[in-house]
Amino acid sequence: MQSIFTGPVYVVRDNIDTDQIIPAQFLNLVPTIAEEYEKLGSYAMWGLPDALYPNRFIQEGAQDTVYPILIAGRNFGCGSSREHAPIALGAANCEAVIAEGFARIFFRNCVATGEVYPVETADRLCDIFKTGDVATLDIDACTVRHHGTGKVYATKSLGEVRPVIDAGGLFEYARKTGIMPKAA
Repeated sequence: MQSIFTGPVYVVRDNIDTDQIIPAQFLNLVPTIAEEYEKLGSYAMWGLPDALYPNRFIQEGAQDTVYPILIAGRNFGCGSSREHAPIALGAANCEAVIAEGFARIFFRNCVATGEVYPVETADRLCDIFKTGDVATLDIDACTVRHHGTGKVYATKSLGEVRPVIDAGGLFEYARKTGIMPKAA
């Protein structure tokens, strides 16, 4: 599985809730239907206020984001316990969210769905990076590098949840490890 992600980052602040990640009006989309999964991704981060986030995560008319890495402050994914939130990010081709901290249910939904890597850091990267800055996240080395400054920041290991996310979520992990029979 890929462990190094490089690209421009999208930066948000503290307390980004699941309504901002995927507004409730789009929860009728069914992620297991391919065209609805794609559509779900096109609405990722639509709930952010334009006044605070004039650069959109998904450009007008686009299906996918140009930002493979999202950087956040504290308590990312708070609010409702909807698994659509990490699914929308993954459907938009976001690979990882790096935050000072995650709401527990969002973190667990990232693991369960295998859509995005929820990577924690002790550094307040949302004050260091700006939207559009290029970064490299190395999950194995537990680092994120700011290409503009060359500085490298430590991230926390994903530990025991890493193989579950690598497999594509809980069900795929259970199938790959023999806990559950493979789908017919």
